[in-house]
Amino acid sequence: MPDNDSSGAHQVAALFSHGRLTAIPRKTARREQLLVHLTETLFERDRTYTEREVNEALLTVHEDCSALRRYLVVAGLLVRPKDGSSYRRGR
Repeated sequence: MPDNDSSGAHQVAALFSHGRLTAIPRKTARREQLLVHLTETLFERDRTYTEREVNEALLTVHEDCSALRRYLVVAGLLVRPKDGSSYRRGR
C-alpha cells in the first residue's frame, strides 16, 4: 500500500505535462498539494525574493504567475510585508 506522501507526489506529477502545469486545480485539496510542491521546488528557505523573482520562478511552470503567487500568499506558503516589497517561504 503506498504511503500518502508518494501518492500525493504522483497526484501532483499528474498536473504537469512536459514540465509545465496544465491547469491550476479548482479543488482546494489538490491545489494545496500543488502549492506545497511549488514552494518546496521553486523557493529556498531563509531566502528573500523580489516579486519579479517570484514571478520568474512561477513562470517556469505556468503563465498565470499572479494567480499562483496570490494562492501561495493566501495559503501562507509565501509571506510578504504589507508593502509587498519582498517574499519569503512561510510554513
